[in-house]
Amino acid sequence: MTIRPSHAEEVVLAGGTTNLGRVARVGNTVRRPRRPTSEATEALLDHLEQVGFAGAPRYLGSDERNREVLTYIPGEAPIEPYPDFAFNDETLVSVARLLREYHDAVSSFDHRGYTWPHPLPVRFRRDLVSHNDPNLDNVIFGGGRAVALIDFDLASPGCAGWDLACAARLWVPFRDPHDAPRGPDRSLARLRLFADAYGASKEQRAEMVEAIVECHRWCYSVVAAAAANDHPAFGPLWSNGGQARAERTGRRLVSLLPDMRAALGLR
Repeated sequence: MTIRPSHAEEVVLAGGTTNLGRVARVGNTVRRPRRPTSEATEALLDHLEQVGFAGAPRYLGSDERNREVLTYIPGEAPIEPYPDFAFNDETLVSVARLLREYHDAVSSFDHRGYTWPHPLPVRFRRDLVSHNDPNLDNVIFGGGRAVALIDFDLASPGCAGWDLACAARLWVPFRDPHDAPRGPDRSLARLRLFADAYGASKEQRAEMVEAIVECHRWCYSVVAAAAANDHPAFGPLWSNGGQARAERTGRRLVSLLPDMRAALGLR
């Protein structure tokens, strides 16, 4: 469906990297560039609306410039410099619960027949369509809790353990001390808090640990490919310290795998 032109002012939204400067709010809608895999994303959002999941935008159609038109979700997404609430325990718990609600809602979605972006490693590619990019600026907060996921551009067939790994590495967060905020390292305690708040089973906890290094590598393979193709945002990000930070975080994740298993009660 083509949405009629709106006379409301177009305001470019802050945050994001892939579509930096290309996502705008127009009244109570958001306009985003279409992609070769937009049909899959739109079907996913339609499903979430049909099952009553309130934590995602609604797909409304396309505008006169062939941009996706989505509902605007009021609230705040943590963007750099991160607000104080971004890494407190209450925030982490609410992100875990929102992710669980999304997984419950998407579990009945039939992903077959669509083209999906950036396929996951085969052993983590199953029937549940994971978000794959629950970055801080892709979660909307309202009333002190996470209320919605946005930016489903990287969503594709995956599994809960993979999405848990994606979220944990960003929200716990697992970063090299060189890049982390000063203060005591509570990453392992927060990992357990995150898994508990999600209600993760023993199998999901094990899969989260199994996936976390590969998830990190997959994520930055997407970034590196974009940078190699001279992406206007990812290129400078990657060359101005991003690659080095990613490599430091990767080494830290590998070193912590036994401790993660212990923190999650795995043997």
